[in-house]
Amino acid sequence: MFKFKTISLTALILLAGLSLSSVNAQINNEFYTPEVHGAWEEYNLGNFELENGAVLTDCKQAYVTFGKLNAQKDNVIVFTIMYSGSHMHMAPLVGPGKAIDTDKYFVIMPDLLCNGISTSPSNTSGAYSMGAFPHVTVGDMVRAQHKLVAEKFGVEEVQMVTGWSMGGQQTFEWAVRYPDMVKRAAPIGATLKAGPWNKILTDLVMNSLRRDPNFNNGFYTEPHACHQGLRDLGRLFSLIGASKEMYQGEHWKRMGFASQEDFMRRIWEQHFLPMDPNNLIAMAWAWQHADASLNTGGDLVAAQKRIEAKMWPIVFTDDMMFDASDIIEQCEHIKDCKICKVPTAWGHFATLGLFPEDTEAIEQIWKDLLSEKVR
Repeated sequence: MFKFKTISLTALILLAGLSLSSVNAQINNEFYTPEVHGAWEEYNLGNFELENGAVLTDCKQAYVTFGKLNAQKDNVIVFTIMYSGSHMHMAPLVGPGKAIDTDKYFVIMPDLLCNGISTSPSNTSGAYSMGAFPHVTVGDMVRAQHKLVAEKFGVEEVQMVTGWSMGGQQTFEWAVRYPDMVKRAAPIGATLKAGPWNKILTDLVMNSLRRDPNFNNGFYTEPHACHQGLRDLGRLFSLIGASKEMYQGEHWKRMGFASQEDFMRRIWEQHFLPMDPNNLIAMAWAWQHADASLNTGGDLVAAQKRIEAKMWPIVFTDDMMFDASDIIEQCEHIKDCKICKVPTAWGHFATLGLFPEDTEAIEQIWKDLLSEKVR
């Protein structure tokens, strides 16, 4: 007769935990390191509850700062980050002598949740690792950033919030959610609420990754296993990130590319190839569901009227991602609003400053907005 030993409940839980941790361990991707992105700091949010009720334990809000916070704590600019990006992509746009002058302003650049630097699918272990990571909203991202700004630095007013693309969605969220705190806002190439075009687009973004043969429902075993899906995502962004004129006028030649194919490979595919698919899917879901009007019960007009900031949305001609007409329509009821149009052959990706005239135009808008008196 076989004899069975009694195993305590505690032992079973420990065994289950060991088993789960081996299956749901975070994946080590060398792309998300200070060697690639530059050093950053982290603010521990503790147990951060998401809008859907899930809790990210030991949640980290990563950030970098530029300049010095003055004694009055009234020289702050918050610069939010775009889809797939980190502080390293936006850092070149601020500095001494620039419109966002770090000799004058204290710039806080928070990495959005899910970008691989702040708490994300790729750096979370346990029950919420990798493909099991819960949905995070733009509202969640901005609440985390606000905790950093208000708790870590003790800041009660922000002179300007600005950000591009998904960073622009966060900018609108800041302005609607914290109207008394934000004095000026300059969302770049973004809407207050994601529209039907963006919902279709983000489905394509997410599906290009999920359909990679190695995706395995988000539990791939190697950090770069899904290279085909990442290449497909790059090709999709080549269509929507630049204008038709970029290709018809062969403007890519200005940047030294040998051919259109060379441009496609070394700009679009190369951007995404090092990245983690789960991170990109998590950010795309947040982008798809971005809606600052949720702060006013889903009333888009009420959300616009709630904004107290001097609002200067920046729109690009031939933006294939966030059409100028959509941006303008969602700003009609903002009390103090000026639409700033930037003509560019680049389209949506003009913010990256690959053409100097685009950078100059954006810089001038920031400079003019910061010179405007506010309440």
